[in-house]
Amino acid sequence: MRMLERYIERGVEAAGGTPFLFGVPGICDGVAMGHRGMKYPMPLRQLVADIIETVAEAHRLDGLVLLTNCDKITPGMLMGLARVNIPSIVITAGPMLSGRYKMQRLSLVRDTFEAVGRFKNKEISRRDLECLEMNACPGAGSCQGMYTANTMACITESLGLSLPGCATSLAVSAQKMRIAYHTGMAVVRLVERNIKPSVILNEKAFYNAIVVDMALGGSTNTVLHLMAIAKEAGVNLDLRMFDTIARKTPHLCNMRPGGEYFMEDLDYAGGVPAVLKRLLPKLKDNPTVSGKNIKEIAKEAIVYDNQIIRSLKEPFHREGGIAILYGNLAPQGAVIKQTATEVKIFKGKARVFNSEEEAMGEILTGKIKRGDVVVIRYEGPKGGPGMREMLNPTAAIVGMGLSRDVALITDGRFSGGTVSYTHLRAHETRHDLVCRLLLE
Repeated sequence: MRMLERYIERGVEAAGGTPFLFGVPGICDGVAMGHRGMKYPMPLRQLVADIIETVAEAHRLDGLVLLTNCDKITPGMLMGLARVNIPSIVITAGPMLSGRYKMQRLSLVRDTFEAVGRFKNKEISRRDLECLEMNACPGAGSCQGMYTANTMACITESLGLSLPGCATSLAVSAQKMRIAYHTGMAVVRLVERNIKPSVILNEKAFYNAIVVDMALGGSTNTVLHLMAIAKEAGVNLDLRMFDTIARKTPHLCNMRPGGEYFMEDLDYAGGVPAVLKRLLPKLKDNPTVSGKNIKEIAKEAIVYDNQIIRSLKEPFHREGGIAILYGNLAPQGAVIKQTATEVKIFKGKARVFNSEEEAMGEILTGKIKRGDVVVIRYEGPKGGPGMREMLNPTAAIVGMGLSRDVALITDGRFSGGTVSYTHLRAHETRHDLVCRLLLE
């Protein structure tokens, strides 16, 4: 990011502006995961928005370039730019390259978090565990799959707030440096023309972002973040819309964690513009910070790989990545990543835990058996507090070989790395689709 800062500054100066640099605190969810530190990333989102508002208003800045990348920082940035409503553009720093071990490509979540469960299950050796840890993250960038950080990057581009190709261009690439330079130039143009976020962040922009999210099979966290961003932008975004759009939008990109493709694959296949091209009949035309409308970007894009980015007629799944469920367990709504969930109906015995730590103790000691329903409560916004992600328990269940045989329910959150098990997350509305888990 230090390198990208310099290219942004050079772009601003080349276009006739004067750059002024200020920072926000950053928390890495991967480091905060699995302990009390995970209570803090969601509050950080609000803090980031507050800092942007405070500095931009206090110093009466003419415009903003928001350099971001991680899970809660990107939505915090978007909330901040919507709140201050001065000409703004976002650049996400990009995904990291895939790791390598024994000639296999690696990603952080699957090949480290799940490896803990595989080691406990005696599937891999301690040496393999340590080598996976060392090799899964070979350098700078966000996690290599369609986890929360990369999903939010793709959503930001789909909203029209970053330049075409920004979301998927790799963190260490010359392409990303060029995008940083052009981003610096673009913000000066936005200031000169007084093009504010409110011109772009309307109902059509959020609709397009959800369409792309469903086609990509993105993180369930996007529900929380998009609704928060929409609130700052003064746009009414109901939970019902996610389910409505998902039913009409096929799943076109089978990325990790649910599939086998990495962000580098999506980038080489054409990135978000290529996905927009596939979705062109479903998009609502809207302006972007590039100076082009979203449909113009879609029409100019090229799809370089028809398997990585499938057509509407040959999707990976008929419906989009997320479904909103309602029923006796979650009368106000629950979120499920349906394209990454193998088991649709589950009946079993409830095993109730009052914290993530309690559940992890039982999972890793082999006390959770086939047919169990792991219920982790008091991890929600109030109970946590902070609504911790339950990636450690879910990844451990997968690693222990129980992905098809154990269900998990929580009032906390699920990471973008959630995959291959039945999971529900409580939310705040209702719908006609009933979801019931029968507990013996």
